[in-house]
Amino acid sequence: MRNSATRYEGKTALITGGTMGIGLGAALRLADEGANIVITGRRPEPAEDAIAQIEQLGTQARFVQGDVSKADDAQRMVAECLDAFGRLDVAVNNAGITGRMTPIHKMDEDYFDSVINVNLKGVWQSMRFEVPPMLEQGGGSIINISSVAGLKGGTIAGSAYVAAKHGVVGLTRIGAAEYAADQIRVNCLAPAVIETPLAAESFADPELRARVEAAHPIGRTGQPDDVAAAIAYLGSDEAAFITGTIFPVDGGFLL
Repeated sequence: MRNSATRYEGKTALITGGTMGIGLGAALRLADEGANIVITGRRPEPAEDAIAQIEQLGTQARFVQGDVSKADDAQRMVAECLDAFGRLDVAVNNAGITGRMTPIHKMDEDYFDSVINVNLKGVWQSMRFEVPPMLEQGGGSIINISSVAGLKGGTIAGSAYVAAKHGVVGLTRIGAAEYAADQIRVNCLAPAVIETPLAAESFADPELRARVEAAHPIGRTGQPDDVAAAIAYLGSDEAAFITGTIFPVDGGFLL
């Protein structure tokens, strides 16, 4: 049943990496508030279930298979969104992969490139095709998903992941500056550890889980719904005066 709060009625949201985890959580939240949804992913296997969950909320949904680090795929996902629904109001650039805890001098170049290509270049590729339809329709909201690893160094994650997530913060700030006058808001979320399939390794061992939870002063790790709630706010008209912000969703991790 659809949420009585329909901030997104008549709007369309595109969510990269939307078949599971944070992306699926965002898709379900925005659909519950009335948005038509386009989700993307590299693998079709989880998409059927994701689409079914979204459509149960009473809205329309589409899946576009592709790799955001590839220009043709990024362009096609936006084109198919426009073909299906005629507009793009909110873009959530969430697709990403995890990073190995490998010291810089031991990291393989191909692996470094693979993380940068998806986690940083993929956000840039997505933005460059999302912006034109927003310019044409007179505005929109772009929400990039970084990480607490984009706001600090240390040994929180491997060098490729940390570098990529810092880069997403930079892309967000320059994008906000370039398109503010065009009423395109560009913001960024920086989650701490969120319980998703990508983070499953962090929860497999009870002792490791306890250490991970202890790093969050609020007393727990995050859930996709925690991030989805922030996405729903930043993408809505209630956040019309907010752009260029880096919004931690971290349970106090950065304190």
